[in-house]
Amino acid sequence: MAERKPFLLRLDPAVYDALQRWAADDLRSLNAQIEFLLRRVLQQEGRLKASARPEARATRRGSTG
Repeated sequence: MAERKPFLLRLDPAVYDALQRWAADDLRSLNAQIEFLLRRVLQQEGRLKASARPEARATRRGSTG
């Protein structure tokens, strides 16, 4: 597995709560949800190559397998 870099992130409590609920809905940890969302936005904006550590799944909700 690739090395991970720890990073302290301060969030507004409302943003934290919304992310926590979303992560629970998608059956992810909060950390995994934040990384998933950051990776998705970076790829959409052309800031991260699509081949850079591809996601194991696009999303759990609505996937057909």
